[in-house]
Amino acid sequence: MHPALVDIGINLTHGSFDGDREAVIERAARVGVAPLVVTGASMEGSAAAAQLARTFPGRLFATAGVHPHHARALCAQDEDAYRRVLGQAEVVAAGECGLDYYRNLSPREDQCRAFAWQLQWSAASNKPLFLHQRDAHQDFMAILREHRRCPIQGVAHCFTGGERELEDCLEAGLHIGITGWICDERRGLHLRELVARIPRGRLLLETDGPYLLPRDLQPVPPSRRNEPAFLPHIAARVAQCRGESLQECAAHTTAAARALFALPAQVHS
Repeated sequence: MHPALVDIGINLTHGSFDGDREAVIERAARVGVAPLVVTGASMEGSAAAAQLARTFPGRLFATAGVHPHHARALCAQDEDAYRRVLGQAEVVAAGECGLDYYRNLSPREDQCRAFAWQLQWSAASNKPLFLHQRDAHQDFMAILREHRRCPIQGVAHCFTGGERELEDCLEAGLHIGITGWICDERRGLHLRELVARIPRGRLLLETDGPYLLPRDLQPVPPSRRNEPAFLPHIAARVAQCRGESLQECAAHTTAAARALFALPAQVHS
């Protein structure tokens, strides 16, 4: 029997899923991965994620936000539209939002402004934050603390940072999202030690598909596309690093995901 898992970050509106989206959802369910939280990374993408969640009620949920890559496109006049999408019942978190100084696809000043706006706009929603940060930790924490009182309800999505970054996120009250990055022997080895330091109740699991296909997954899918059905592989690696059974790891990460995002206790068929 497969352990129950929640994929808290899947880019299911991505074009690579256009040909078999429902099959992807079914494959995940067959290995115990349900529900799925579909990431919204732009105004249009957030609306599409929410619509997709309505199409599969109880099986999919969504986040609503503007990724730092798209920060230059966000303006103050978007507040009403943002709040409308965030207010929908299927939307369980505000984001993906934050800072990305690794690629700088939007100017840093635009990223900081868009991040601050989203923190302000989402403050009254009573929904947790779905946060992105890469190579911007100091500014990220400063803006987050300026606009949110600790403890901060939310998740540091796709955490890839070091010991100090982990300590700061945990001290702020954040949950930590771990992806297949931990399966990458080139750049994820440090996570194998750090993941054991994340308290039960604060650890969440995600694929971030179609990105971050676990490098040690066998057989490698011909498409090289990551999808929620591979989350048990990631969970097994995390469990090994924490000295837990897969069942133990699945139980506490699933409980934490349901609690943070207020997901229903039972998934509808």
